Amino acid sequence: MAENLDEIDLQILKTLQRNAKLTTKELAEAVHLTPTPVFERQKRLEKYGYIKKYVAVLDPEKLGQGLQVYCKVKLKQINHEIADAFVRKIQRIPEVTECYNTSGSYDYLLKVRAHDMKQYQEFVLNKLGEIESLASIESTFVMSEVKQNYGINL
Repeated sequence: MAENLDEIDLQILKTLQRNAKLTTKELAEAVHLTPTPVFERQKRLEKYGYIKKYVAVLDPEKLGQGLQVYCKVKLKQINHEIADAFVRKIQRIPEVTECYNTSGSYDYLLKVRAHDMKQYQEFVLNKLGEIESLASIESTFVMSEVKQNYGINL
């Protein structure tokens, strides 16, 4: 359906990326249409998967999850069964907020949130350390956030 997106659809997507809490009326005003066609377009964008979901962006510092770590994971060997088992385990670990299967020196890149270094150490020892297929990990600690954009450049 990407070829069916017109300028108004893109404008709706851009506007919602900046503020998903807008009412249909506010969104319609922002894209210079009436509410009914905007509502229909938004529902169509949701139906076809352009809009996956609406979320609130929380402040990890205020919620005691200020330590952000990128963890590169290498498995001992990889096949469908091992990869599927690893992914199932990772999906059940709440500290892992994102997981990507990657190419290169490592098999997976994990984004991990923790309260502090001690909690991260416990995570590595008690959660990642329990995964038998794990060969190695390399942790990169975020010292400060320079740029974060939740949207896609349209």
